[in-house]
Amino acid sequence: MSDLLWKSALELRKLIETRKVSPVEVVEASLDRLEEVEGDINAFVEVTRDQALSAAREVEKRVVAGEPLGRLAGLPLSVKDLIAVKDARLTFGSRAMADNVAPIDAPSVARARREHGAIVGKTTTSEFGCKGVGSSPLTGITRNPWDLSKTPGGSSCGAAASIAAGVTPFGLGTDGGGSIRLPSALTGLFGIKGHFGRVPVFPTSATPTLAHVGPMARTVRDAALLLQVVSGYDPRDPGSVAQPVPDFLVECDMSPRGLKLAWSPTLGYARPDPEVLKLVEDAVSVFEKLGCKVELVEHVFDDPVEQFMAEFFAGAGTRLRSVLLERRELLDPAVARTLDKALSQTMNSYYGTVFQRYDLRTKLCAFFEKYDALLTPTLPVAAFDAERDYPEGLADDDNILAWIFYTYPFNLTGLPAASIPAGFTKAKLPVGLQIVGRHLGEHLIFRLAAAFEEERPWAGQRPPMTYSNGRKG
Repeated sequence: MSDLLWKSALELRKLIETRKVSPVEVVEASLDRLEEVEGDINAFVEVTRDQALSAAREVEKRVVAGEPLGRLAGLPLSVKDLIAVKDARLTFGSRAMADNVAPIDAPSVARARREHGAIVGKTTTSEFGCKGVGSSPLTGITRNPWDLSKTPGGSSCGAAASIAAGVTPFGLGTDGGGSIRLPSALTGLFGIKGHFGRVPVFPTSATPTLAHVGPMARTVRDAALLLQVVSGYDPRDPGSVAQPVPDFLVECDMSPRGLKLAWSPTLGYARPDPEVLKLVEDAVSVFEKLGCKVELVEHVFDDPVEQFMAEFFAGAGTRLRSVLLERRELLDPAVARTLDKALSQTMNSYYGTVFQRYDLRTKLCAFFEKYDALLTPTLPVAAFDAERDYPEGLADDDNILAWIFYTYPFNLTGLPAASIPAGFTKAKLPVGLQIVGRHLGEHLIFRLAAAFEEERPWAGQRPPMTYSNGRKG
């Protein structure tokens, strides 16, 4: 495997701009690496080889001609299979949509193309993003490069696994309850969902009041670059943020000194594994070294899991009602059971949870008048067995997402949130720390994350994989 692929996107862009490496060479290396590891990690629904190489060749022509390059300059990236890429499959991880092909690019994809990004493929997802692990009836099990017997998390499972395995430096995922942050935590990546509407979502998501599109990357600045590219207003998304997009890369160079942070080990209800909690507590101490004031807050709010489940699965269930009724055998049984429960809600019950959600937003607005950001574990556990739908003892078949305690509240509120690598367990599995920002507060998340990364760099660590072809790393 070429060490070229372990360089950051920003490093690769510099090499391309200065003609020290060809964008075609970079994309070909990415496609070779994809072929090398795909049989083990199962991260792709479709490989868009021709699209990627065509984009790279166009950039190479521009380099030779001395013409301006887009901000992505021929860099390879992947796109999750809940996001439309024109003329590529858009299956949502479902056998019910196995032959569906997208007629248009989603806004985020169109913007990545406009900046000369080279899309190498569509990455796997759990069915309609409805599970926090990496499996679906259509694509089977996606595996964690740090331990192939473990899940990479979900639902942006293929993006996480492929980036962690060195296929691309970054990729686009989606997050309706934690689906960028969960797999980032379990595979040692930085992943961020911006404020709700920061990146426009179109075609309309099955969970339109919760869904975010965002970057996953091996470094904070690579994610800042990609988020910068895909953010901005689009009238097709009624929730799209119309304000100017901050310069996230500039924010990465700003000091976080003086910021006031709340540190909550459980938010008031979560049940973290002691080893995970100890690693995250140690990571939190870095922010004090960086000049931040960190204050322990044991209870932030009561568990809003019922509000989340009602909103998330009611949307997905309504979108899939005909499949549930007429072709149920095509669906993941765990997903189908959960959708049944959501669709059995009465109107009064559903709107009761909607108003509770608004109350939670109001409470967090008041909370962030006192604090610049909130720190928590991203997940209560490290990666667990890939065949499971949830970690033992933290959820059940009636509530398959109850274990993602720390992430779903911030989809209900729409606040920006990121996961950064916090360390490794004794079993050498990554653990994540979550940084939650105030309203439109991504800039402070990038200040904190970039400063933390300088103190605790993680991007040079590679999964100790032994692949079926006998090669390691």
